[in-house]
Amino acid sequence: MANQTLGMEPQLYNYLISVSLREPEIVSQLRQETAQHPMSRMQIAPEQGQFMALLVQLMGAKKTLELGVFTGLSALVVSLALPPDGRVVACDVNVEFTDIARRYWQEAGVGDKIELHIGPAMETLDQLLSAGEAETFDFAFIDADKGNYDGYYERSLELVRPGGLIVIDNVLWSGRVADPQFQDNRTQKIRALNEKLHQDSRINLSLVPMADGLTLAHKK
Repeated sequence: MANQTLGMEPQLYNYLISVSLREPEIVSQLRQETAQHPMSRMQIAPEQGQFMALLVQLMGAKKTLELGVFTGLSALVVSLALPPDGRVVACDVNVEFTDIARRYWQEAGVGDKIELHIGPAMETLDQLLSAGEAETFDFAFIDADKGNYDGYYERSLELVRPGGLIVIDNVLWSGRVADPQFQDNRTQKIRALNEKLHQDSRINLSLVPMADGLTLAHKK
């Protein structure tokens, strides 16, 4: 995991941030608070959040899905980028983490846009499909437990409309995916998904070397 783009020297990274980051004060406050959290490495990079917000705006997205909330930064930047009638369906299992998220969402005035589901994300996705919400989402962000990434991807592909976008985080996994000495379950799961997506004719594909690696899967 990485909360800044991998492989960049500090001087260049600081320059990148200094000339490109446009961060609302509420987002900056949440990022700074999360930086003090014992699990701060789980927070997305600031340039990643801004990039995702831009993607949502370019698409004209109104309905988005998020798997893995942590302290709520990604849901916050996406909800701020959505129109007033936009909606984020967010999934996480940790009440302690998401209580921080809720506090900032309310302070930012986007709490009503975000529908938080506490429980296993796979169950929530299956419930959404059973409720007839297939192909109704514009955008999905996957940043939850790596062992279930393939299942999250397949269900998100059902939920996202044709022309919609799925963004998958941590696909470079701090470089471990390219190092054969790493054979742990999570690394192997990410490798397998990367290889699957490379051959998946249902999508257009780009793996962006931003933060810890972002896959953009555009549903045909």
